[in-house]
Amino acid sequence: MQKIGVFVCWCGSNIAATVDVKAVAESAYSCPGVVYATDYQYMCSESGQTMIKQAIKEYGLTGIVIASCSPRMHETTFRKTAQAAGLNPYMVEIANIREQCSWIHKDMEVATEKAKVLLRAAVAKLNLNKPLTAGTSPVTKRALVIGGGIAGIQTALDIADAGYKVDIVEKKPTIGGKMAQLDKTFPTLDCSACILTPKMVDVAANENVKIYSYSEVESVSGFVGNFTVKIRKKARYVKEDLCTGCGACTEKCPSKKARNEFNMGLDTRPAIYIPFAQAVPKLAVIDPNACIKLKTGKCGLCERVCEAKAIDYTQKDEIIEEQYGAIVAATGFNPIKLDKFGELGYQYPDVVTSLEYERLMNAAGPTKGHVVRPSDGKKPKRIVFIQCVGSRGQSCRDKSYCSKICCMYTAKHAILTKDHYPEMDVKVFYIDVRTPGKNFDEFYRRAVEEYGVEYIKGQVGKVYEENGKMMVQGSDLLSNEQLTIPADLVVLATAIEPDESARSVATMLTASMDTNDFFTEAHAKLRPVESPTAGIFLSGTCQGPKDVPETVSQASAAAAKVIGLLAKDYLTGNPCVAGADPMICNGCSQCANVCPYGAISYVEEEVRGPGVREVRRFARVNEAVCQGCGACTVTCPSGAMDLKGFTNRQIMAEVDAICK
Repeated sequence: MQKIGVFVCWCGSNIAATVDVKAVAESAYSCPGVVYATDYQYMCSESGQTMIKQAIKEYGLTGIVIASCSPRMHETTFRKTAQAAGLNPYMVEIANIREQCSWIHKDMEVATEKAKVLLRAAVAKLNLNKPLTAGTSPVTKRALVIGGGIAGIQTALDIADAGYKVDIVEKKPTIGGKMAQLDKTFPTLDCSACILTPKMVDVAANENVKIYSYSEVESVSGFVGNFTVKIRKKARYVKEDLCTGCGACTEKCPSKKARNEFNMGLDTRPAIYIPFAQAVPKLAVIDPNACIKLKTGKCGLCERVCEAKAIDYTQKDEIIEEQYGAIVAATGFNPIKLDKFGELGYQYPDVVTSLEYERLMNAAGPTKGHVVRPSDGKKPKRIVFIQCVGSRGQSCRDKSYCSKICCMYTAKHAILTKDHYPEMDVKVFYIDVRTPGKNFDEFYRRAVEEYGVEYIKGQVGKVYEENGKMMVQGSDLLSNEQLTIPADLVVLATAIEPDESARSVATMLTASMDTNDFFTEAHAKLRPVESPTAGIFLSGTCQGPKDVPETVSQASAAAAKVIGLLAKDYLTGNPCVAGADPMICNGCSQCANVCPYGAISYVEEEVRGPGVREVRRFARVNEAVCQGCGACTVTCPSGAMDLKGFTNRQIMAEVDAICK
């Protein structure tokens, strides 16, 4: 029988306000093995931890139960406390009487009884606990960043500057992401390219950084410190080591009708192209869907004009396998698709998204920075901006969240438009104006007060074409009027959503996602750049809507976490790993099929037991790879697979204690 100590935390008033903590502590003495029980206001404080250490030594405790908050908060804290007092850290159990009890009950009597039950279950499990010893595994001192936007670039630069090797995998032919498409950035209105391109050059020139552009992650296996990643490097049909980026091939290419993705489809590009002037790497790439040679076998003009002899029509996709100690997800965002918003007129050429308008305003854009109507190339006299398109909605087509950046970039567009064309009439329909950042509100007020932009509080119900004008029907909630405003150009501030690759990347990384497909952090306050999966970190808008400064801040934070991991030569493993009983295992392979870490293999060995001596096929778990998720234990039809620290006996003991 164990000698167990019970420590009930008040958590200030978080627990004590709805749970009689003294009564819970007293009830512990009725549990088998409990020799000491007490309560304290803040058990995680230094004085609380000192109390635990003294009790362990004074009463010779072999295990302790902390009745407090979620183990996600302080399980590590209390394990370190126990270890400092000479107790095995895995002889510590947490009874969650805050999140699972006090926070969800109003009646003290009910909450107190439930807390007693949770405590009783924890003691029952602890009575069957055994001391566990964690193993160690080496750390591969190389990091992978998935995504080459400003978040991925900043993360990679910080890791590389700390002296560690880092690879960037970017699915597009160049790094830079959405920021490369912007004209100016709010609230300073400095040139986006002037900020971004030096960093793109820096990351390309850094000897510790390797860029896999036009590539995608194919598969991920392994565990923290030892990930094995397969990268599909897509065929460019251009030899990277020979191409000089001179552009001769793009000028001579006869196929020039492909949609220009960088300019949001507002113009066309040749089949062989360099995405934009400052692209990194500045290499040509052939679009196989537009190339005459690849489709018909004819043409080949780019090969003939290339003096560097870089064109290779026979090139195939290449699979590269690398080892990494840490992985950072920086998959970015996309504006939502507007095919479900037909009433807002996006089917008309003179209704554009904000990112398309950004390209119209950019000096390197399809109109060389001149704002014109896409339908006829004429300068508009009136522009109407519509906010919150697809954001903060209640219908199934809308995103429930605020996209965070729309209010500010619309104010930026309005200011820049009025600055270039003072005579132009600019109106903005809005629900609320949200400007929470530094100097953001002043920027918005500048649009209204200095530039005379008219903000109309109300929603737009319909946009349609009439007599060559876009008619915007909406409501003015402040004057309680219905409006129909003729406009030459309508700009939709669309919601943003995670990149379409985010879900598949998260699946490969076994990372968590929310209902909107944003990556979920391990803890919103204490671990905001870490995934719940060890060794996986989050950077930028893959985790939620952000502006550029916030994205860069999080990117550096993620890099700091990666550096802290790579600085270690060895990592302490999780001793709560699975194991199979060879006497029961029938070798069915079901556990191996569900293991997300590939930790289970099968061996054929002689098995000896009472009255048994035969060669059998059974499961064997690689404890260095196993992460203790428990998927195999619930899948095993014979009950041969068990999890140390969470055995079937321990779980059933908890159930029995609860049902008493």
